[in-house]
Amino acid sequence: MSLREGPREYVGTDYEGVLRKWTRTEHLIALSELENFLTATATFEGWDFRWAYVARYVQDYRLTIDQRKKLLEKTLAETQQHHQFFVAIQGGERRHSDLTKPESAWIVRLIDDTGNETAPEEIVALRRPNALERTYYPYNTVWRQAFRIRFPRTTADGRPTISQRATWFGLRFAGAQGNSELVWQLDKGGQGEGTR
Repeated sequence: MSLREGPREYVGTDYEGVLRKWTRTEHLIALSELENFLTATATFEGWDFRWAYVARYVQDYRLTIDQRKKLLEKTLAETQQHHQFFVAIQGGERRHSDLTKPESAWIVRLIDDTGNETAPEEIVALRRPNALERTYYPYNTVWRQAFRIRFPRTTADGRPTISQRATWFGLRFAGAQGNSELVWQLDKGGQGEGTR
C-alpha cells in the first residue's frame, strides 16, 4: 500500500479491486460465550481510493468531462484536510455500538507503528445509507451501523498523524469487551510509488 499522491489511470471497472485493496475487516469474538462483540469493516478513503471512486461514479452517472474534473478536484482536495474512513460495524447491542454517543461501548483511534494515536475530529452516523453507499460499500448491510470517521492529518504541534516512517497504520476499536485493530500495511515508509 502507498499513500503517495499523483495521477491514476483508473476506469470505472477498477473500483471493486481498489475497494478490496483499501478495506479491512476484523472480528472480536468471545469463544467462551460464543458472542460476536464487534465486527468492524472499514475502507480508507485516501487519494488512491478516491480516484477509483470518482472513476466509477463518473461511469455510473455518465458525467461530462467538466463534471468529472470538478468532482475529482473536490474529492482529492478533501484528502489534504483529513484522513477519512467509511466504517460499518455490528455486534453486541446496537444501541451500545453507536460511535457518535458518549456511552458507546467502543472508542476508535487512528494508530500507526511509530506510536501515534489520534482521536477522531468527527464521526458522522449514516442513519439511512442511500443506494450509492449500499452499492459502493457492499459490506454495509442492513444489520450494520455505518459511519464516516475523519481524523486530522496533523497534530496540534504540526506532526503528521500517520508518520512518514510508519510501516503500517490502522484503526483501533477499544472498549471493556476487548479491542480490535484493522491494519493497512505500507510499502517502505508509506511513500512508495502509487500503483494502478
